[in-house]
Amino acid sequence: MATLTEIPEDWPVDEAGALAVQDALRGRVVLDEPGPPPGTGLVTGVDVAYDDERDVVAAAAVVLDAATLEVVEESTAVGRVAFPYVPGLLAFREIPTVLAALGALTAGPGLVVCDGYGLAHPRRFGLAAHLGVLTGLPVIGVAKNPFTFTYEQPGAGRGESSALLDADGLEVGRAVRTQPAVKPVFVSVGHRVDLAGACAHTLALTPRYRLPETTRRADALCREALRTALRP
Repeated sequence: MATLTEIPEDWPVDEAGALAVQDALRGRVVLDEPGPPPGTGLVTGVDVAYDDERDVVAAAAVVLDAATLEVVEESTAVGRVAFPYVPGLLAFREIPTVLAALGALTAGPGLVVCDGYGLAHPRRFGLAAHLGVLTGLPVIGVAKNPFTFTYEQPGAGRGESSALLDADGLEVGRAVRTQPAVKPVFVSVGHRVDLAGACAHTLALTPRYRLPETTRRADALCREALRTALRP
């Protein structure tokens, strides 16, 4: 098996410890910066794949040229799953390995796109927010489903959107139609990129498919990294 990324010694080991970390870091999230202009500089997708039976997680970071969507650099890391499965605390399972994959890059990473949530999280501190606070990078979350939140179906055209709402009717993100008549994705602020900017980046990254190119490429790479790591 590949060399495993070490879990930090001070990493929380139970739900109470993880909740305390969320409480301590949530106030550091920056929500009102516009972020880099869409289609400029570098943009990096991060994603993870698990083998829960063997307690292994593989993370991938794929850097794209934001203008052409061509791959600039790729990196992977493999580690032990860092935390038990608890809804709302999934970021604690994977962040050490994601940080290792990001740390192996020589380019960028510019804007980071997570396959997950930022502000659209029961405690307003999903993976995209957590990763942004820890790294200081601009980060957005683009998820495949609305988690616990509600929304009205946006119009059928590409670029149509509607508010993603919590139980009190507050907007925590947007349902964004990235391809005509295809199920929307769910965009939320992570860190240092406002919601309008996050939605604009999402559309810039989805010229052909429902999911951002960053997510598509990182998903394929982390799955391959996991298969490679687990080969006898």
